Amino acid sequence: MSIPILTTDGEVADLAAELARHKIIAVDLEADSMHSYRQKVCLLQFSTPEETVLLDPLAGADLRPLSPVMADAGIRKIFHAADYDLRCLRRDFDLQVRGLFDTMVAAQFLGEERVGLADVLARYFGVELDKKFQRADWSQRPLPEGMVRYAAEDTRHLHRLAAIFEEKLAGKGRLGWVAEEFALLEEVGFQEQEGPLFLRFKGAGRLDRRQLALLEELLQWRDREAERRDRPAFKVIGNKPLLEVATHTPRTLRGLVGLEGLFPRLVDRYGPALLKAVERGMALPEGELPIYPRSERRQKDPAADKRLARLKQWRQTKAAELQIDPGILINNALLETLSRQPPATAGGLAAIPEMKNWQREVLGEGIVQTLAG
Repeated sequence: MSIPILTTDGEVADLAAELARHKIIAVDLEADSMHSYRQKVCLLQFSTPEETVLLDPLAGADLRPLSPVMADAGIRKIFHAADYDLRCLRRDFDLQVRGLFDTMVAAQFLGEERVGLADVLARYFGVELDKKFQRADWSQRPLPEGMVRYAAEDTRHLHRLAAIFEEKLAGKGRLGWVAEEFALLEEVGFQEQEGPLFLRFKGAGRLDRRQLALLEELLQWRDREAERRDRPAFKVIGNKPLLEVATHTPRTLRGLVGLEGLFPRLVDRYGPALLKAVERGMALPEGELPIYPRSERRQKDPAADKRLARLKQWRQTKAAELQIDPGILINNALLETLSRQPPATAGGLAAIPEMKNWQREVLGEGIVQTLAG
């Protein structure tokens, strides 16, 4: 069966008009985050109950006609694992989604052990998705036939899946729970990263100020090289070799050899550039060395620690009773907040902004009783 791939302004306008006729549509997208310096949406998939079409945004068509449809809360948009997709749609096309139904969130709140799309489709419909395309380069053109079929399968079955999950959620009285989760998801978006690159580097907090300066120079060099080559930074050189260089401060090519992760081909290719970055970091005056920001260490509170332990034990029991993952029910960060700011009554939970309404209603009394010991 041929799957249409839309590329022109007229085709997008016709698609928007067709989607507006339906009360439920399924949506997905494919991006090239594994293959490009600046990730971008490379393909959009739409399924109505009758057909599936693909839209190629790289062809340059105007996607603005889709905006009213996507923003119409009266038209349900079924996604699976919507968080990343919603952020991409807002960033790349200024498309705001309303009327969300996320089948992955639904699966989590139903206590499904495996919530990936391939897993749930295999379980409910016997559909096997070829996982080899999950990390494929979706910016390549023309798209191979196998990738086109894979993309279409991502949305083709979501209507049936959402209907099954909605019925099961209703049976468990959890439709209100996921509705609140969906409303919160609709507001997500990418945030601009500010400050030094080392702030987003795992392990940077263990370095001294001079090593931190070296690491920042190395990261800035890698970022420039990644942009020049239009590659993700990790495909230029990994984090581990950069941390090794920042820690050991080699000053010669011989000094680079043998550092963990710095294979001979990397030394041959990038050795001089790495050493220049080290030189720049070593030349930075003491007064200009960066400082890793550290949050104020919390004072020990034995009573709060005991409350936290009780809350975690209570959560385990409650999660087993509801047959839901404990972390989905209520996360550790919120439990810690509750242990340090224990409300005396269920009504006092309203003062905890991180707590969702469904959690207050379903878990409130149990939390207060557990905090009281």
